[in-house]
Amino acid sequence: MQDRRRNALVLLLVLGLILGSLAVIATKKTRLGLDLKGGVQLVYEAKPTAQAKVDTESLNRAIDIMRKRVDQLGVAQPEIQRSGEKEIDVALPDVSSVARAESEVGRTAQLYFYDWEPNVIGSNGQPAATEPTVTGGANAGSSQFGVPEYQAIQRAAKRAPILRGNDTTWTAGCTPAQVNNCLYGSWYLLDTKHEKVLCPGNKNTCPAAETEANLYADNYKPPAGAVVQPVRVNPGTVLVRSRPVESTSGKVTNRSPNSFYVLNDNPVLEGKDITHPQQGFQEGSGGNGLPDVNFGFTSHGKTVFEKVTREIAHRGQESRFPGTSKEASLQHFAVALDGELITAPSIDYTKYPEGIDATNGSEITGGFTITSAQELAEELQSGALPVKLALISRSQVSATLGKQALNQGLVAGLAGFLVVCLFLLVFYRVLGAIAVGGLVIYGIYFFALIKLIPITMTLPGIAGLILTIGVAADANIVIFERVKEEIRAGRSVISGIVTGYKRGFQAIVDANVVTFMTAFILFALATAEVKGFAFTLGIGTLASLFTAVLATQAALGTMGRSRVVSHPAALGAGRERRGWRFDFMGASKWFFSLSGTILLIGALAIGGKGLNLGIDFKGGTRIKAAFERSVTETQIAETLSAAGDHNAQIQKITDSSIGGAGWQITTKKLGPKAAAAEEQALNRGFTIKKAPSGTPYYSSTSVGATFGKTIANSAVVAIIASLLVISAYIALRFQWKYAIPVLIALMHDLLITAGVYSLTGREVTSATVAALLTILGYSLYDTIIVFDRVRENVPRMPRAAFSQIVNRSMSEVLTRSLATSFCTLLPVLALLLFGGETLKDFAFALMIGIASGAYSSIFIASPVLTHWKEREAGYRQRHARIVREHGFVPPYATTSSGAPEDVEPERKRKRTRRGSLIAPEERGQQISRDEFQELVRDLDVDGDKGTAAEGGGQAAPTRGRGRAGVAEREQEPAPEPEQQPEAERDPTADLTPEDLVLKETPKRPQKRRRQSARRKHGRSR
Repeated sequence: MQDRRRNALVLLLVLGLILGSLAVIATKKTRLGLDLKGGVQLVYEAKPTAQAKVDTESLNRAIDIMRKRVDQLGVAQPEIQRSGEKEIDVALPDVSSVARAESEVGRTAQLYFYDWEPNVIGSNGQPAATEPTVTGGANAGSSQFGVPEYQAIQRAAKRAPILRGNDTTWTAGCTPAQVNNCLYGSWYLLDTKHEKVLCPGNKNTCPAAETEANLYADNYKPPAGAVVQPVRVNPGTVLVRSRPVESTSGKVTNRSPNSFYVLNDNPVLEGKDITHPQQGFQEGSGGNGLPDVNFGFTSHGKTVFEKVTREIAHRGQESRFPGTSKEASLQHFAVALDGELITAPSIDYTKYPEGIDATNGSEITGGFTITSAQELAEELQSGALPVKLALISRSQVSATLGKQALNQGLVAGLAGFLVVCLFLLVFYRVLGAIAVGGLVIYGIYFFALIKLIPITMTLPGIAGLILTIGVAADANIVIFERVKEEIRAGRSVISGIVTGYKRGFQAIVDANVVTFMTAFILFALATAEVKGFAFTLGIGTLASLFTAVLATQAALGTMGRSRVVSHPAALGAGRERRGWRFDFMGASKWFFSLSGTILLIGALAIGGKGLNLGIDFKGGTRIKAAFERSVTETQIAETLSAAGDHNAQIQKITDSSIGGAGWQITTKKLGPKAAAAEEQALNRGFTIKKAPSGTPYYSSTSVGATFGKTIANSAVVAIIASLLVISAYIALRFQWKYAIPVLIALMHDLLITAGVYSLTGREVTSATVAALLTILGYSLYDTIIVFDRVRENVPRMPRAAFSQIVNRSMSEVLTRSLATSFCTLLPVLALLLFGGETLKDFAFALMIGIASGAYSSIFIASPVLTHWKEREAGYRQRHARIVREHGFVPPYATTSSGAPEDVEPERKRKRTRRGSLIAPEERGQQISRDEFQELVRDLDVDGDKGTAAEGGGQAAPTRGRGRAGVAEREQEPAPEPEQQPEAERDPTADLTPEDLVLKETPKRPQKRRRQSARRKHGRSR
């Protein structure tokens, strides 16, 4: 009943999680990556300067500013994260203009200081320094006195160009024609009918564009009914958003109000002129202890700041009229970061009549809390951040290519799932049906986790998901094979299920732990592209462990007494056909020779041809494009040569992602910066073709040499770290001698995979590295299954040579080892057949590695372990004894009849307070209730039916494979049993149960004190 109650609770938990998962799936959106959705990916490397070094703090500040810029671009679900030690990865879905993304995201934060009143423009297009309704008066820069963005743009657009040396919206020498996209003013897109500013993503406000073309970037289409008018604000005039709206308690209630001021573009200081901004307190004489922000200046900044504050103080003194308060005449010094006012503090002319001495820096005061002062200091630090960001990688994926890749990934995943289910149903029948149900539950859980966390799905992530289908099925296969083995050995169906899960659980945990550790290392050390694969593999491994062990066990245990699984044949555990009898260890020299030959060929290929390393490792650019008119290879080469690329590899391709026929251009000398110029040259020369949706048939990937080296170094570190961690785990779980064969087998698999890549000339990419690391984890799956059985058989075969133990173990697990490998190869084969180009490259490496891993687990790791262990003194003595008695070492330890013979290792029995064992040795022996219930479970009888009386019923003997079921009583030592003649047996055979367990002792009369003791418990004789 306890097992039934436990199974019911587990199934209720599974059902509850299914309902919760379905709710998550229905309500949450799936986040798609660039390779599935289309967009731009930029990777920047932070480089130190004389003012600052690259560290965690500076990188985090840069990421915060870049995230604000991306928000201004109107990008939905952007991802900005650290990648490696000093790289920043920026993923911008649905962005088609790489140039615009680079210019917005990569530039340094713009921090400017303005003398406020003389530069605020009124409704007449002229400065209105004395109009408080324009400047804000004592509340300078507040949203109360600003105007909506639409009105501010119209006011600014009326002003003529003013070209100064410090303009922020004009590049020296640029004209209104904006040749080569130089900077001349700022552009806005207005809807004059509804008097609103049109922004991508339907945002209320958006930053200005550098060119008119950028107003329509990323295929932006104005809403229906809008009267569209592009408007340029000429150089010399800018818009700044008013200060954030604050409550009376100082809490920010609206950080981005639709309230703007029009200013003369005449900043007096820039962010590069200040140093070390930090939050402090107003201390010293006249201080009140309230929070403020203080900072220092460069030598140039110090001079300018003192000059400007002196002018502001003098202007404040001159503007104070009799009868007016001091606050009404104070003038202000405004600070703007990326077009938004941070603060507009006043200069107190009574305190600083000649301006502020900047020798010890300056401070900004005005109603700060500690938190708001810290935020302002951080923003000032970010604006003045001297870290240089260098673009080292850029990739652009068209939305058409992303949609096609998504469809291919879904088809591959569905095909992999169906073939795995079909295999399980054919091979395991009822058990297979339960496993398929477990896979369905696993799929629901996994998809819900992807949406809940959330995980950004990428092509490598889909590959990881499909691979985990095979891993989840493998866990069921290992347990089901053990269940079948127990039933064939004589156990009932129920007992076989319980024992099979119990004995197979440890092997499953070991294998999944190794896979999870590999995924964790890959996630920690790999590039951002591969992190998606590693994360899905790790999460999938944990989810599969739950569904394969708990869910299926509860379902099978619940069905254990039903007619569906009442017969062993329904579980595929009918009469066992002749098992494997091959001498695996005897043929090890042939396996070593075969592997040596393959490795030699691979080594020669690597030494001669080398590996075809892709641009991920060497750097370079790959472009896929289709053009409006027919072009030749020569024409493309001439166009690229004129753009500075003289060594491009050009080939004609047919790819549906670019609308059919097109061209692939690869060069290993062109970096990310030059790639943009090449795209412009191709568009000017041939005009890139566009899809009906307006998306250009163009995709590109560009990797700098520095980033390529980073990827290569990360790959090497990840592989070494994986080998060390795996070795340590194997040494802890088994013995340290077991770890060496594992390492040899893993290196064997990696070298064979590398050799095949060299022979076939396939390109090695970052996805290949992910596949290799997966091979490390999965190759161990089969090896652990074999070693776990060897560890189990060692105490059961105390007279056998180690080669006989390994042969026996191999014969017992070979079927499940082949089944697990085949089951994992099925979804990988689906990837290879139905996946896109990236998935096919990934699947090819996995297919080679998994096949090699299955081979090495059986024919490399086990023989190496055998040759090493047989050098131990104990196994040398066994080997010598067997050779002395038999003349040679037979492959298997058998009895004279040829059947394998072993002894079940002694198990710890549960004892009662009287010390008796669960199974009574003598007829009529009294047992307790707990002992009786334990005995019933051993007999597979439902305890509620009470087929035996608790008190006087005769207990039946236990059943088991090779177990004696008897034990020495504690009252008196048993007399020496009579010697019986032994049947002739094979001297190499294992000990029989009679060799290890004492013979049954004659029944002795019970003592009276025992009888009286029993009567105290109320039990009848």
